[in-house]
Amino acid sequence: MQAVRYHDHGGTEVLAVEEVDRPTPEADEVLVDVEVAGVNPVDAKFREGGTFQPAGLPWIPGSDVAGVVAETGADVTGVREGDRVYATGLGNTRPGTCAEYVTVPTDLLAPLPGSVDIETAAATALVGVTAWQSLIEAGNLRPAETCLVHGGSGGVGHVAVQLAAATGASVTTTASTGYHDRLRELGADHVFDYRRDDLETAVTDAGAPDVILDHRFDEYLPFDTRVAAQNGRIAVIGNQSLEATHDDVPRCRGKGLSMHHVSMFNTPDTSAVLDSLASLMADGEIGAVIARRYSLDSVAEAHRAVMEDSYLGKLVVVP
Repeated sequence: MQAVRYHDHGGTEVLAVEEVDRPTPEADEVLVDVEVAGVNPVDAKFREGGTFQPAGLPWIPGSDVAGVVAETGADVTGVREGDRVYATGLGNTRPGTCAEYVTVPTDLLAPLPGSVDIETAAATALVGVTAWQSLIEAGNLRPAETCLVHGGSGGVGHVAVQLAAATGASVTTTASTGYHDRLRELGADHVFDYRRDDLETAVTDAGAPDVILDHRFDEYLPFDTRVAAQNGRIAVIGNQSLEATHDDVPRCRGKGLSMHHVSMFNTPDTSAVLDSLASLMADGEIGAVIARRYSLDSVAEAHRAVMEDSYLGKLVVVP
């Protein structure tokens, strides 16, 4: 089969399409014929190395997949050959999805309803699980509460906006001006340019958020603690540096704020979350927007774009 691999960490130039053996599923795995793979910033970070290291080299990147079961392991129940499935959590401790086939353990996979578009499923998987863990599990977001999503046009952000709206929460988000109308269509009640001078006032006037999804906590933590409602919950999914301020601890204590560091790769039951997301996709409540499509030959360009370009939604690879 064909697969994208890198033999050394580095820039996008280390990625190459190679002919490799088709993997064989273990007893608790299925072999998926890849129809679509998602592209995420973490894929590029694993490729770059540094503090992000996959299990070994050479390595196939890619965390998300949607496709058809080609073969099942001896102990697999619940799915069978020919079933449509989608999965995430790959490309870290096990080879990724930028290939024609990938093996997936059943605890990282869920069946895909026939009404759900295959590209939408692949694009939603990682960001959907991240949004779910942030807002539902960590944030315990409830109907009629207010939710602030930083970076609403991003991969996680635009799905989090939809998920928060689906819970019945009031949704505030930030994004560049060009994305405001689309984010309102996706369920945001209030959309503000993150560069405006009076952003803090605008957010609090829209309703002090009970739950905040923050993708740059080292930059926005002071802002979050000032705008958050009493007993608010802050879910952190990323940062730009390893340094964070402790100056806002008194305000956190005074408001009774809680902070939760969330990673999709630490989800206790990925399959169950994927099942819930699949139901929401089937009902039309959520679904990642496809910004661009790439072939295996252009995965290097996809890795560049996911780290450098501005767009609303997700990038996908169609082998």
